Amino acid sequence: MALNNIDAKMLSKMFLAGANNLDHKKEWINELNVFPVPDGDTGTNMTMTIMAAVKEVMSLDEPDMKALSKAISSGSLRGARGNSGVILSQLLRGMCKVIADYDEITIPVMTEAFEKAVETAYKAVMKPKEGTILTVSKGLYEKASELCNQGVTDMELFFQEVIAHGDYVLSQTPEMLPVLKQAGVVDSGGQGLMEVVHGAFDALLGKETDLTIPDFKPLSQKSTKEVQENYDIKFGYCTEFIILLEKVFNIKHEIDFKAYLESIGDSIVVVADDEIVKVHVHTNDPGMAIQKALQYGALSNMKIDNMRIEHQEKLIKMEENQSTQQTPTPKQELKEVAFVAVSVGEGMSEIFKGLGVDSVIEGGQTLNPSTDDILNAIEAVHAKNVFVFPNNKNIILAASQAKEMSESVNVIVIPTKTIPQGISAIINYVPERDLIENEENMNEEIKRVRTGQVTYAVRDTIIEEKEIKQGDYMGIGDNGILSVGTDMEKVAFDMVRNMMNDELELISIYYGSDVTVDAAELLKEKIEKEYPECDVELQFGGQPIYYYVVSAE
Repeated sequence: MALNNIDAKMLSKMFLAGANNLDHKKEWINELNVFPVPDGDTGTNMTMTIMAAVKEVMSLDEPDMKALSKAISSGSLRGARGNSGVILSQLLRGMCKVIADYDEITIPVMTEAFEKAVETAYKAVMKPKEGTILTVSKGLYEKASELCNQGVTDMELFFQEVIAHGDYVLSQTPEMLPVLKQAGVVDSGGQGLMEVVHGAFDALLGKETDLTIPDFKPLSQKSTKEVQENYDIKFGYCTEFIILLEKVFNIKHEIDFKAYLESIGDSIVVVADDEIVKVHVHTNDPGMAIQKALQYGALSNMKIDNMRIEHQEKLIKMEENQSTQQTPTPKQELKEVAFVAVSVGEGMSEIFKGLGVDSVIEGGQTLNPSTDDILNAIEAVHAKNVFVFPNNKNIILAASQAKEMSESVNVIVIPTKTIPQGISAIINYVPERDLIENEENMNEEIKRVRTGQVTYAVRDTIIEEKEIKQGDYMGIGDNGILSVGTDMEKVAFDMVRNMMNDELELISIYYGSDVTVDAAELLKEKIEKEYPECDVELQFGGQPIYYYVVSAE
């Protein structure tokens, strides 16, 4: 008997199954990323986004379509991380705008929902690029529209044809983006979207979702775990956070949670009291620990450090839970202007605070802060007008989304793609000027800043005709890779040389947590000798993953 509609109960099952499929395959999707840098990757960002919505859905008791739509839309919106996560949240949000008005979903309704999803997602991206998750989502809608116009009423046949076309569009993404074709991979965001759709369709058919990982290995045949082992560290990331408990966390929960952490890492410390749980784990996938923790409550004080060259483990100390002990302060007068900046690394954060930033959000490459994190920071600074500096191109969409959601605060997002751009923007804020003048001035100033960052490759690949081996150091500029090699200092120096021109006068070097002061001083001296006409500054950034962040302006 043909299935002609979907009710709220079935849609809930489909959504949870799609999220589960994505969750199980996130590491494989991460490996599809073209850039071989140890960042918070597409699979992780998309999974954390959809799992925020899963949490909302799981809290509902026999929801109707309206309540279910609200849970999916709100949860994914607030949990959105990174560009891929924001786009996924917008696809879900657009779809939910349509289905919320119906008790049952038919093929015409589903087609309308697909159309609204694509429209909403494209609008969220300032410069949409084809060959990405956006193209795949558009392909799904175009096939749905074709079948709807043909009068197809069987849901099974409809989804079978739509998914087959989506898989085909995904397979063509390398033909649209040369960098994908060169690396021999499809778009990772598009793959993540298709995993959600495949899982949802399996639930519609009453099947168990196939959670096995495809045999195909992108770029290199070595997994993230193997990469870390090659650096003589079994678990490469020191991950710390506090869970602000929202559910019961008794002895059984604590034992189960520790057992889960042991399955993904070592050096585990879990200290719990009535209101919070402090967690420390060394793992190759911090997202898995964070994801599990989200089942018990909200997270704060998140910190992820790369341990490639660390020789001692850091023991975790219980932080004072001031937020739960402090009494509400008397009515506070609104400040006229405040600043919120995303930063990573102790030194970088101190620099922003020293420049007058009211709230520093810990985040960046290894863990993109969510829309909700940014929105909470905006509200906490208690100001009429708030400037937000994302300081990472993968966080700009989440910041823009927070701006749209802020109801009582005038939010101005300065689209800073790097921390040096953020520092330059704040330095150029002039209190005597009005908001529009300052926004225009800061947007102009960040264009003058050139940024280079030194990190390491986690796999073999070829990018921009540069052959990169696993473990090589890479100097990455604003528009691509500037230097590659096995000597970190030489790579950093060559990167600076490729950044410079005759108009630049100031070079700022921020050295990371894995670099010694002596090594950083030697690099500074070498650059000063090469560019005697420039002022060269050296500061401790403390950032993980990136040994050096260098700006020239």
